[in-house]
Amino acid sequence: MPEAIRLATVNDAAAICHIYNHYVLNTVISFEMEAVSADEMALRIEETLQQFPWLVYEEDGRILGYAYASKWKVRKAYQHSVEGSVYLGQDSGGKGLGTLLYKALIAELAKQSVHAVLGGIVLPNPGSVALHEKLGFVKVAHLPQIGKKFDQWLDVGYWQLILQADETLTPSA
Repeated sequence: MPEAIRLATVNDAAAICHIYNHYVLNTVISFEMEAVSADEMALRIEETLQQFPWLVYEEDGRILGYAYASKWKVRKAYQHSVEGSVYLGQDSGGKGLGTLLYKALIAELAKQSVHAVLGGIVLPNPGSVALHEKLGFVKVAHLPQIGKKFDQWLDVGYWQLILQADETLTPSA
């Protein structure tokens, strides 16, 4: 990991809330409807770190963005699939930080028994689509009008990245 990228701690909760709550309160990117408290975010960080990485990008003591993985679904057969998320501070876009964070997250997940990473994107969102596709994600689903926020129906697309080949599925020569 580059020096500026490190594992999050519960002490980062307030800074992460500052970034995330902008998306919650002002955009459709998050389907949450109410701001998240620092205490709630600290719990989320703590729970996530028990299984998966939660990374922050820090520069001059300030967190500019973060990335984390969460369970895709709770059923046992999904245990090797995760959903990846990346959020950047309002003034941190366009600097390549999303790419750095997502690459670092993917590298950490590849060290675990993770096989597939999914990225859910509220559509349209050409920037997020471009980021995922640049990293090798492929669109696998489009769910029309799956959520409603700010009195508008919203579509969500899913992009998937397979991290490792399952040799048991490889055809024999």
